[in-house]
Amino acid sequence: MFPTAVRSAGALQATEPFSRADAVRSRRVRQLFPEPVESVEPLDVYRDLPVVEGRPAVRLNMISSVDGSTAVDGLSGGLGGPADRKVFAALRSLADVVLVAAGTVRAETYGPARIPIAVVSGSLNLDWTTPFFTAATHRPIMVTSKQAPPAEVEQAQAVADVLIVGDTAVDLPAAIQGLGERGFRHVLAEGGPSLNGALATAGLVDELCLTFAPRLVSGTAKRIVAGEALVPPPALALHTICEEDGYLFLRYRFAG
Repeated sequence: MFPTAVRSAGALQATEPFSRADAVRSRRVRQLFPEPVESVEPLDVYRDLPVVEGRPAVRLNMISSVDGSTAVDGLSGGLGGPADRKVFAALRSLADVVLVAAGTVRAETYGPARIPIAVVSGSLNLDWTTPFFTAATHRPIMVTSKQAPPAEVEQAQAVADVLIVGDTAVDLPAAIQGLGERGFRHVLAEGGPSLNGALATAGLVDELCLTFAPRLVSGTAKRIVAGEALVPPPALALHTICEEDGYLFLRYRFAG
């Protein structure tokens, strides 16, 4: 937890009392770009989903501190808050399927969701008895390669659908195509950074939804994308900016 800034007594006396109505107004999401709007619904802001010919479109949603950290004590939850959760819920409600790395599922303790979740894992090293699998509304989809241990594949098939793509490693373009063949047109990628890097390297990120949390973290946590350098770095076009409680919600699409 970070200490809360305390205003001086002189500053407090110089201001009007902060009413409940003021508090409610301060928690509204406001749009700053492309045009100022005092109060917006995240669903309305993010409703214009990216569209790609020939495969499902991929939105990448990540949160970062202002100094670039993706986690506090190893978890992204330490950066979040009510404002971030509101946008997170809107993005999930607009997606057909979530794509996430197994390490993120384990670290963030994913539970059952109202939307199908596809988990990328080469080893299939997961606890198949957790509620994520046993209480799922939609059977999770395990995305793996032919190198996955047969015993783990068998266990996975008991509680999830298994999508095998790639000989020695998960073939992400084939995975996205496979999700499309299952009827999913809009994929929401939730990380972690290594999966994000692999998606970016494969040219599979169509929109980046980035939350800047008003926190300074330092430390050694990864950036939102980790992996080999993108050469040349693709140019991004700013699509929208929203704000609530000091959180900035930026949306980028590729300039090309």
